[in-house]
This record gives sequence, C-alpha cells and structure tokens, in this order.
Amino acid sequence: MKMSHIGIMVGEMAKAVEFYTKALDLELVMDNSEVIEEEQTAIGKMCIAVFGAGFKGFNIAHLVTEDGIGVELFEMKDREEKHKVDFSKIGIFHFCLETDDFQGIINKVEQYGGKVRMDIMRYHPEDDNKPYKMVYLEDPFGNLFELYSHTYKETYSSEYE
Repeated sequence: MKMSHIGIMVGEMAKAVEFYTKALDLELVMDNSEVIEEEQTAIGKMCIAVFGAGFKGFNIAHLVTEDGIGVELFEMKDREEKHKVDFSKIGIFHFCLETDDFQGIINKVEQYGGKVRMDIMRYHPEDDNKPYKMVYLEDPFGNLFELYSHTYKETYSSEYE
C-alpha cells in the first residue's frame, strides 16, 4: 500500500495555497478550481455522494510533496467556521511532514500565518546519536500537522538503536 493524497479543509483558498506552497514548499499542480453541485459528470456525482445533496459547491487546489504525496485543499462555500480541535470526532487528527530545514520551515509557518503549538521536542534527548526532533504546528485555518527532522522509520524503529 502506498499513500496517494490527503484532503484538507481550509477557510480561504488563496491564503491556503500561499501557505502550503511558500511555508511548506509544496508544489502547486492545479490551482484553485471551482466544483459545483451537479449530476452530469462523474466528479459531480462523486461529490454529491460524499458531501450530500445541497453542499453548494467548493473550491479545490491540488499540491504535491517532494516525495509525490498529493495534498488537496478544499474551501467549502457553505460552512461553519471552527478553530479548535474537536476531540469527540473520530477520524484524522493530523498529518506529518519531514524536512531537512527544520527551523527554516517553522519560521516560514509563522511568517505565513501558521502557529507553533509546542516547544520543539527531541524523541531521544539522552542520545546525541539520535537528534530526531518533532513539533506540532497549525496552518492558518487551525489544521494541525507535525514536523519531523528525520524519517518515520528512523524515529521509531529499533533497528536505528
């Protein structure tokens, strides 16, 4: 199994595209496009099945990470704005990106309207041979994401001990 893409709800498409391309260095594949509720196309039928009749349409943009994982940004036309984590909701809680420019990305996240949610943490502070760092961040719309300095496998696998 390979990861294909993730979808993220955002509050303002232009600001979201700027944040994800300039702060997180994602590549824009398809800029903001409008999707309307309709039953004539496969995409229209799929959207009605997913969002339900009366969803009023949305804007979408497609981006990609350096390793080819897609990121779809959704700006719904009819939504209630929320900026807190709903822990009663079951589902995706955050996503994680990995970078060689750890502090540089954190600086750009703040520059483009995101937030740092915690102090930078080392997974193995007692071991100088394992400088693996992480931090939770937030995009300008309240979506949580994590930033790693090393691969997932390096961070957690016992083979790197």
